[in-house]
Amino acid sequence: MNNLKNNLEYRTLFQSEIDTLKQQACVSAEWNQVMVRDGFIPENIRNVQFSGSVQIGDNSGMVSFSGGIVRNCGIYNASIHNCTIGDHVYINHICNYIANYDINDHVILENIELCYVDGETSFGNGIKVSTLDETGGRGVMIYDKLSAHLAYFLAWYKHRHCLIQELESKITEYAESVKSKRGLIGAHTSISNCRLIKNVKFGPYSQVAGPTRLENGSVNSNEFAPVKLGAEILAENFIISSGAEISDGVIISNCFIGQGCILGKQYSAENSLFFANCQGFHGEACSIFGGPYTVTHHKSTLLIAGMFSFCNAGSGSNQSNHMYKLGPIHHGIVERGSKTTSDSYILWPAKIGAFTLVMGRHYKNTDTSELPFSYLIENKDDSWIAPGINLRSVGTIRDVLKWPRRDKRKDPEKLDCINFNLLSPFTIKKMQKGLGILNSLKEISGETTEVFAYRNTLISKSALEKGIDLYQKAIYKFLGNSLISRIEKCEIGTLDELLECLKPKNTIGKGEWSDLSGLIAPKTEILQLIKNIEKREKSSLIEIEQEFRNLHDHYYEYEWTWAAELLVEITGKKIENLTMSDIIGLIKKWKDSVIGLDQMLYEDAKKEFRMDSMTGFGMDGNKTTQRLDFEKVRGNFESNDFVNEIVSHIRKKTILGDNMLEKLQTIEKQN
Repeated sequence: MNNLKNNLEYRTLFQSEIDTLKQQACVSAEWNQVMVRDGFIPENIRNVQFSGSVQIGDNSGMVSFSGGIVRNCGIYNASIHNCTIGDHVYINHICNYIANYDINDHVILENIELCYVDGETSFGNGIKVSTLDETGGRGVMIYDKLSAHLAYFLAWYKHRHCLIQELESKITEYAESVKSKRGLIGAHTSISNCRLIKNVKFGPYSQVAGPTRLENGSVNSNEFAPVKLGAEILAENFIISSGAEISDGVIISNCFIGQGCILGKQYSAENSLFFANCQGFHGEACSIFGGPYTVTHHKSTLLIAGMFSFCNAGSGSNQSNHMYKLGPIHHGIVERGSKTTSDSYILWPAKIGAFTLVMGRHYKNTDTSELPFSYLIENKDDSWIAPGINLRSVGTIRDVLKWPRRDKRKDPEKLDCINFNLLSPFTIKKMQKGLGILNSLKEISGETTEVFAYRNTLISKSALEKGIDLYQKAIYKFLGNSLISRIEKCEIGTLDELLECLKPKNTIGKGEWSDLSGLIAPKTEILQLIKNIEKREKSSLIEIEQEFRNLHDHYYEYEWTWAAELLVEITGKKIENLTMSDIIGLIKKWKDSVIGLDQMLYEDAKKEFRMDSMTGFGMDGNKTTQRLDFEKVRGNFESNDFVNEIVSHIRKKTILGDNMLEKLQTIEKQN
């Protein structure tokens, strides 16, 4: 096992060492089965019962504990069966026994009731998690290196029998490869105050303090991103990825915990997947597919049978996944960036569009996936939608800015590929479809219609008009961003050079795009990867996961191919037929759209500083005291960091737009 010395370096005990051990209350039925290495100090072994084959390394040196406590390395007050113990290890107060473990160098094991491997185990690898459908219809087989994107295939492509068969076969093969009758406790790991550890593998630098029961799992800690497990955890059938932290009475069963995740404060989860940087406190999860940054902080919140990513669930958020007919077979999708407010409710099946704010209780099966950035609001048991309104919300922009800053993954090997872009071919294509829907509703219903019906939701006339305007602005903002970024990468002096620069270098990126739980990529490439897996052209899980990384790494190249297609669609001209006036016109529309959206954000931020927002401030004073108290706590509008970011963004984009227009106009005059 890792870091353990070659068996040839071990020797049997000298008789003098056996005598010393016996004097120190150590016992063994077969002393010749106890092997040691140079550096072995018999005085550092006290009150220990040995059985089976035991190997002990250099037990010299000291270990330090919090509060300035220092102890000699060695084994004290323990029963050891069939274990290999590395150098400079400290073991003390093992109430029952440790059996069938390879314990690496610099490990601390203290106050453990029972720690053993029983028979062969794959340490949680190969377990099938009943995500989304509680009855197991969308079961996802987990393994140590599972990414959100591979799990997406396993959950959502059940209709591709050959794909699922190949992936599950590869995961089963991996599980067989790690199967063992011996557990591992990696170097520099500390485990203390535990009651039961059964069939668990610990990576290096694991920090384990006080869990009640850990059974059948892998703790994939490493030097760069230690895993921290705290008090009173109950965990069974699990894989915990590097950098994760679990503490304070968390209960998990049949779960995959991704890199940088934090679960605490009595959170409970079963048959659920949590990928990079998810957080769960107080509440509970059942059969969820928690894509990156799925966050819930409230005791009354239940996430059940849903797919989420970049999602913040408010207090009392809940969903229903069955109607007491055929059981808990229903599930729902909440696309990236959405939020639920306090006491929100959604009846599954439903599909909520990207970056949607869900308010109130929704008893009808809604599908707003083609109306992203909306408010979904309950009014008298009806679901009303305000399309695109979230594009002007400071909360949306604040979330997008904070996600990269809150990436807790320190491991050089990132399992999940995360695209943080607010505007992408995935969201813009949905806005295009949304525009078509809104314009069609307006055209069919006529000018006098005040309320429009769409997929079990209602849309007011004013909300429809605002949605059209906001979607148009966002589409031009995306296209202008891509256009300017492309032009800045090229040396251009003529219109011909400009048009050559704008031509995509390949066709990858055209058509529909998908969000594979954090990874945004063209559907053509996703389907090609699926076909390659089905035809066994990808021989290993490593190759498949590398393909996801390749798609992620080439995102901006593929994005331009899609943006160029959008450019042709909007102008009605092929790229080679564009004029300088066409491009200048697009840059002007981009500038107006960007500044227009930023000004909406500015006005939205200003609401946080109105007098009615100051209610509760200035407890014993007048309006002046109220304002002064508010400013001391919250600051004033002009000095607010986010407000300044908006103002700075308006200024930068104005300068960028003006400079680009000047450059293009100069080229136009010269030619």
